[in-house]
Amino acid sequence: MNAVRGIISTAPEIFLLLSMALGTILGRLKIREFSLGTTACTLIVAVLIGQLGTFTFPSVLRIVLFSLFVFTIGYRSGPEFFASLSVRTLAQVALALVLGGTGLIVVLVFAFSFGLDPGTASGLAAGALTQSSVIGTASGALAQLGLPKDVLEHQEANIAAGYAVTYVLGYILTLIYVPLLAPKVMGIDLKVEAKKLEAELSGGEPPKTENLHYRKFQARAYRVAAAAGRTVKAIEEEIGSRTVVERIVRQGADIEPHLDTVLEAGDDIVIAGRTAAIVAARPIIGTEIDADEILKAIPGNVVDVLVDNRKLHGRSLQEVADRLGNDARGVFLRALTRMGREVPLSPDTRLYVGDVMTMVGTTRNIERAAAQVGQIVRSGDRTDIAFLAAGIAAGLLAGLISFKVGGIALTLGGGGGALIAGLVCGWLRSRRPTIGAMPPAAQQTLSDFGLGGFIAAIGLANGHAAWLAIQEHGVMLVGMGLVVTLVPLIVATLFAYHVLGMNPVITCGALAGAMTVDAAVTGCCEVAESQTPVLGVAVPYAVGNVVLTVLGPIIVACTFTG
Repeated sequence: MNAVRGIISTAPEIFLLLSMALGTILGRLKIREFSLGTTACTLIVAVLIGQLGTFTFPSVLRIVLFSLFVFTIGYRSGPEFFASLSVRTLAQVALALVLGGTGLIVVLVFAFSFGLDPGTASGLAAGALTQSSVIGTASGALAQLGLPKDVLEHQEANIAAGYAVTYVLGYILTLIYVPLLAPKVMGIDLKVEAKKLEAELSGGEPPKTENLHYRKFQARAYRVAAAAGRTVKAIEEEIGSRTVVERIVRQGADIEPHLDTVLEAGDDIVIAGRTAAIVAARPIIGTEIDADEILKAIPGNVVDVLVDNRKLHGRSLQEVADRLGNDARGVFLRALTRMGREVPLSPDTRLYVGDVMTMVGTTRNIERAAAQVGQIVRSGDRTDIAFLAAGIAAGLLAGLISFKVGGIALTLGGGGGALIAGLVCGWLRSRRPTIGAMPPAAQQTLSDFGLGGFIAAIGLANGHAAWLAIQEHGVMLVGMGLVVTLVPLIVATLFAYHVLGMNPVITCGALAGAMTVDAAVTGCCEVAESQTPVLGVAVPYAVGNVVLTVLGPIIVACTFTG
């Protein structure tokens, strides 16, 4: 035991990394598709290891770790957050605001009724509303109050205790409520409503399987005979299926394939599109030829494009195609993913900033279309460390600014400042793709490592005090947590369905997004036997991340009594 204490005093970082490792492993374990999640498991492991001795970590370490996490959250949500401030997505924004506002009110009612200190109230909000970032913003706000060291440590221990007790309950309740109870509150059958929405999106008919999957794209060469004397536009329209003439070779020379270009007998042309359409084009054009040399000049490609054009936010795919016009010629949509989940495709499917469109076509056509939609996702991109570091520094500086309301100094704290900086930097990146690169894999790594390290440091440093607080207030916090989770969900459901008139399937997806619980989206899709709930996730998820995160300083300001 003395050896363990010696390691704790000289190299506590070993236990921090060990807590992260064990917490991640436990968080991945699933029982009938249910898991506690990495964050909760890391905190539980850290609190238990914290019973072995006294752990001390430099405050700058915790600040940097949490800033990495919350800045990344802001960076990821920035384009969606600012794009959501439009009439087309106002209802989904309102749902997220109502849910977060109701959660704040319920927490403050409990805090004032039972005399909860700022730490316990913040931990209750962080766990019951399933938003781990509240721990960091609340801790940052407490650190700005100039509290004695022992008082600050006690408050941080209460945050950890409140979170540890209520997070698992809040997570489970959200998983149960969104797919199973929310439809009952609205008086609907989620499966039936999903089928109705699918039919509506497909123009009154049930969506065909091929609308949801990739249909093979290829290019073939033909020698013009029957098509002689006709324009490129006329041939493309007769073949249909958005087939495009990619190349025209006339007597060994390339002719630019404009829509008004007239084909001549003996021209060799390359047409690209869906296999079935171009195979059936022979009677319209002429004989298919074996011309490897002209086909090699038409390289095909499958490319992921991140949507960041705000003018396309909230518009249907049909509207997007109309706006792109000729820029969309020869480009086919293989898939549309939102927060890692595939979205059902139909002409009425809405596109949001942050979506990823998988485009199929020739390299030239894809690059032309991608320039109007967003930016091509390239696996070789490297993180712009200068942009990242400068952004976090600016956020931490903004977090130092405070102003007084009554006798209380209100401040965003480092966490809130880093969040705002992340939002702005993510938005700037969407406007100027040449700066601030942070590939999705890097975002996930920084987010996981930052949050995991911060949570582990909190649990280890306050393990003993947190364990005592859990023993003392555990039962009471469980009851409060149940109310803090369910009441905002019920209020938001009723508000969305009866006041905003939102589609119930979209409402269920929006509730999962506003609570930032990805697994609840999966549950909705399974119950609905449809991917349509995903359509409501993106905007509430972006707004919910911001709204719930800033609750930390607000709760501290409202409950701190000096």
